[in-house]
Amino acid sequence: MSYTDVFETWSADPEGFWLRAAQDVSWFTPPRQGYEAGKGWFPDGKVNACHAALDTHVEAGFGDQVAIYYDSPVTGTKRAITYAELLRDTSAFAAGLKDLGVGQSSRVLIYMPMIPEALVAMLATARLGGVHSVVFGGFAARELAKRIDDFSPDVLVTASCGIEPNRKIPYLPLVDEAIAMSAHPPARVIIKQRPEQSVGFKPERDLDFDEIVARGGTVPCTPCPATDPLYVLYTSGTTGTPKGVVRDIGSYLTALKWSMVNIYDSKPGETYWAASDIGWVVGHSYIVYGPLVNRCATVLYEGKPVGTPDAGAMWRVIEEYNVTIAFTAPTAIRAIKREDPSASHVGKYNINRLRYLFLAGERADPDTVEWVSDALKVPVIDHWWQTELGWPALSAFPGLGDTHVHIGAAGRSVPGYAFDILDEDGHSVPRGESGAIVIRMPLPPGAMTGLWNSPGRFEEQYLSHFPGYYLTGDAGFMDDDGFIFVMGRTDDVMNVAGHRLSTGAIEEVIAAHPAVAECAVVGAADALKGQVPVAFVVLKADATVTEALEQELIASVRQEVGAVASFKRVYRSTSLPKTRSGKILRKTIRSLVDDKPFDMPATIDNADAIDAVREAIGSSSS
Repeated sequence: MSYTDVFETWSADPEGFWLRAAQDVSWFTPPRQGYEAGKGWFPDGKVNACHAALDTHVEAGFGDQVAIYYDSPVTGTKRAITYAELLRDTSAFAAGLKDLGVGQSSRVLIYMPMIPEALVAMLATARLGGVHSVVFGGFAARELAKRIDDFSPDVLVTASCGIEPNRKIPYLPLVDEAIAMSAHPPARVIIKQRPEQSVGFKPERDLDFDEIVARGGTVPCTPCPATDPLYVLYTSGTTGTPKGVVRDIGSYLTALKWSMVNIYDSKPGETYWAASDIGWVVGHSYIVYGPLVNRCATVLYEGKPVGTPDAGAMWRVIEEYNVTIAFTAPTAIRAIKREDPSASHVGKYNINRLRYLFLAGERADPDTVEWVSDALKVPVIDHWWQTELGWPALSAFPGLGDTHVHIGAAGRSVPGYAFDILDEDGHSVPRGESGAIVIRMPLPPGAMTGLWNSPGRFEEQYLSHFPGYYLTGDAGFMDDDGFIFVMGRTDDVMNVAGHRLSTGAIEEVIAAHPAVAECAVVGAADALKGQVPVAFVVLKADATVTEALEQELIASVRQEVGAVASFKRVYRSTSLPKTRSGKILRKTIRSLVDDKPFDMPATIDNADAIDAVREAIGSSSS
């Protein structure tokens, strides 16, 4: 069937469409009911994510197929782990978790680098019917503590260290610091000792990951209601308070399986590589659950697009593991392009098995798309989705024989998503005109079911602005062919190299400096990372200003938020433009930084403030 046929089939009978799609997932009790308001998708089904990802394939005779290719250029380590081996270790670790009291609805927080044991911890939690929350290993102790307090984990799983190209990151001091800050610390901590760094244990609290697996216990999968939560994944909120996006089990697996076939055109037994991190939604959906549910080999890559060892790293991985579908962020391609503008490394490798390269995480600018398309000689497909949505909402559809793209657009609506572009009054705008990008409710399978520990916040933040619609927080336009161009955020969340970071979280750190009276952080356009945070600070009248102020603020943000913020620039201003209610006009400041046009605020005070910001930007001092 063509894309148009499939979309029309979904539009005519959404529940029937997704019930048929659900048949491709391994269930304990297959659902007979589609969507029920107040309950969600497939409320009468029972399923287990670990069973659908591992047991069902081993039981069908595919235990010897590779499930994970682990490739770590930063440690010089490579492993091929079969489905049978992954199931063995996952079941053993699940047995160890069960001995600690982990069961259905228990909570396990995972703070680990890109190593196979992280996937084992995720799948083992799912095996028991527990809820996992993976925290990106690049976050500092303060951000980890926020997530511990909101999630209240029963167990925390971590590693002795993370590895960067030129340094080790000791994890346990960060874990200890975060636990000391937390009001709801976990009772037990499980530590994977890495060869690169061993750590001492607290006997009353800590357990050894490898010892648990070596005991070789087994435990069966727990049949769970399809609407039970599988995981909580935190994404930045505009206030600096993380939002815990809740994903259910049954509808998520259904959406991922459908997308692997119809969007990515990925076939069981092939190798699929999402060059992301397990701490982000792409990692959850397309390093872990999506490829494994589809019986693919997934690549777990602990390295960088450049520098490990060079700008040919991505092409080397594609050749070595016969990758057929690759997925990365435009930032990675821009980094490769900067190091190797003539794409000379591509010719060193045989990448003939590669059929498509997908891009997501931020807007893929036309220059980047055209450069990598010319270099690889395969279709390059930009597509768009969010942590809240869990899987693509705009794309092309190679699995349906449709690779049609409009350069600069994020694609057409994926079946399940009914998009519209609205003006401020909630009216649809004509094709080609910009407005707020929204999706008609209800959201499809795989989308968030709510926010953890925050009753009512989902409706307030996403559904109240335009009744009947989900507010994406992005602005853009739809062309005459139905392609949607996502042009930028409408809120105060930055997209730094595909990582959504809160301006509020960084502002909290800067505002704590004794010299700072007030501050604003905005995401400035950056050729490599898409956006990078820059800060505008207004100093206290009696502040003692030193030449080291900028470096002090940068160091504080690195310590409290993490290096992932890429924060390196501070401007001193005498005032900041604000709304009448006192809200800082970050959009205006961002336009000034990026030298873009904007609507001039009406008040004289704001005119003066804008002049002050312009002067700060133009000044050579910081």
